[in-house]
Amino acid sequence: MMSTDTIFALSSGGLPSGVAVIRLSGPASGQAVQALCGRQPAERRASLLSIRNRNGEKLDAGLVLFFPGPNSFTGEDCAELQIHGGRATVKAVLAELAGMAGLRAAEAGEFSRRAFLNGRMDLIEVEGLADLIAAETEMQRRLAAEQSSGGLSKLYDSWAKRLTHARAMIEAELDFADEDDVPGSIADTVWRDMRQLEQEILNHLSGVRTGEIVRDGLKVVIVGPPNAGKSSLLNYLAKRDVAIVTDVPGTTRDVLHVDLDLDGFAVRLYDTAGLRETDDVVEQEGIRRTQLSMAQAHLVLLLSSLAEPDWVAFTEGYDGPIIRVQTKADRQDAAWRDPEADVKISVRTGEGISALLDLVSGYLPDLDQGSALALPTRQRHADNLAEARSHIGTALDAGGSGLDIQAEHLRLAGQALGRVTGRVDVENLLDVIFSEFCIGK
Repeated sequence: MMSTDTIFALSSGGLPSGVAVIRLSGPASGQAVQALCGRQPAERRASLLSIRNRNGEKLDAGLVLFFPGPNSFTGEDCAELQIHGGRATVKAVLAELAGMAGLRAAEAGEFSRRAFLNGRMDLIEVEGLADLIAAETEMQRRLAAEQSSGGLSKLYDSWAKRLTHARAMIEAELDFADEDDVPGSIADTVWRDMRQLEQEILNHLSGVRTGEIVRDGLKVVIVGPPNAGKSSLLNYLAKRDVAIVTDVPGTTRDVLHVDLDLDGFAVRLYDTAGLRETDDVVEQEGIRRTQLSMAQAHLVLLLSSLAEPDWVAFTEGYDGPIIRVQTKADRQDAAWRDPEADVKISVRTGEGISALLDLVSGYLPDLDQGSALALPTRQRHADNLAEARSHIGTALDAGGSGLDIQAEHLRLAGQALGRVTGRVDVENLLDVIFSEFCIGK
């Protein structure tokens, strides 16, 4: 699906910078380069050329590359201008491109969208590319690299081929049941493989939570009564003053967070309003948000600075994992130390902080550093995979309804699987997916 217009954008991020990369894609890319540089460089070879405006005035000099379609990032003719990253220089070159007939500035995600529409990437690879650009930790990078390079797509494609093969064998048995060259045992072989495929998808879906944690981070919520040291702990771990710390109870009214890199994983740490009875309307809203954050947490750090805290009272309604943290461990009072606490810390001395982080690390996914991260990372992946598995299960259970009904459920399973990679029925997904991209990607 080739586009008639040519798009351009600054693809290299904020200015000023040492080098700025301007990317073009579309049928007029070569003509645009020729108009700017006086000639079109050899295919896939970097050429140092002067860049001039239509009046012949030199704007800059830089490396220019031309990639003819279909063997390019978007599948169309593409070009790149690697120029100096001064604001005025980049602005002048972009203005010159905007003045050329048939060229326009790219929309967010339009380069990647064209790559998808031209068959250069599927949706899994597109989403992986978006995640790779946004990755901040090593595990996020590994997960995104696996998806953007097609590792996950190969798995789903192999499942789709098995479904297609099963349907073909069933259709053959329906159409040629009287022929000698169609053995009656085909159906048994097909359903044995479909039963195995159903289990493989079920096993894969068990990794949804792991994929969510790797991609979006382990969500850790700090809760407890006012003045338990929640904001002080957040500031200590963030190594900056994120939250206001005072002796006045109820200082924190909203949910604040910082992101940590722990063993290569992202850990998102949330500071919340202190839990207590209050008539303050604003503080009540903060407590409501605290309870909502707890409901969405992967882990809760329950803090208290009391000698004998009532740990149960502050987590009513929450049944997830909890680490009980007794704060202000620099106190000299030995009777203050509660044996029920999982760890005792002091942000003044640093005591217990390493032990606390070790406990948090215990809730991170246990992944082999050498293994591939073939994990579903988005809710739409999980929903469509669950639908595919459901249809396979229905087909397996519908033996008394006839092979034609069973084959139809396998077709529906294939459609659900195809919606993950974008092989079928994806138009309603595109705006959502590509809106996540920055201009120039």
